[in-house]
Amino acid sequence: MIFKVQDSFFQNIPNAVFGIIVVKNFDNTKNYEFINKLFTQNLESSKEKFKDVKIKEEPCILPYRDAFTKLGINPNKYMCSIEALMTRISKGKDIPSINPIVDLGNALSLKYELPLGVHDIDNFIDGNIEIREATKDDIFIPFGSTEIEHPEEGEIIYASNTEVKTRRWTWRQGENSKISEKSTNLFIPIDGFTENLDKIKELQNELIDILKNELNLEVAFGIVDKNNPEFITK
Repeated sequence: MIFKVQDSFFQNIPNAVFGIIVVKNFDNTKNYEFINKLFTQNLESSKEKFKDVKIKEEPCILPYRDAFTKLGINPNKYMCSIEALMTRISKGKDIPSINPIVDLGNALSLKYELPLGVHDIDNFIDGNIEIREATKDDIFIPFGSTEIEHPEEGEIIYASNTEVKTRRWTWRQGENSKISEKSTNLFIPIDGFTENLDKIKELQNELIDILKNELNLEVAFGIVDKNNPEFITK
């Protein structure tokens, strides 16, 4: 599998950093009590911390809003995933349990206040994924839909060949990026900046520890930035 970031992205956001984890043979059909507990604990902690808070003004969110603006994305209309998650919680709404790996991702995303995505590698075209500007040939299918959308040319996307996995960088994953109970081989990016690199590494290390030492799984990991714009693993 290859993950790479287009040079033009780093020209706009030179301080962008991605913590990458690839895990094989995760069993997403099981019930993991420790994941359930972690999900509940971090959700409750976030509810207490962010109740009635203006999330868009939080220091951890401001760098993402600034980056969205630099990329031509209106952050008031299109929130990055962690801002959307925290905003939902601040308004007293619950985050539903989806499945073990998504719950684990959401639990750690809330704990470290960082956007984290989970993608099924077996759905990648040619096994690869990249962050790049959209072209007229790219297609996106929203969650729960069968209708095809075409992102605007130049929009920043996560894409596998012409199939868009996430629109507007970390805004919205699509139907073809959905994680199901059948998903086993997973690509997990943590999106951030040099300013919160320590938190990215802390989240990355905790997730690696869970996957390797709690679940005895094969894990590959790395950091992608402007000086190292590509991650390759078997």
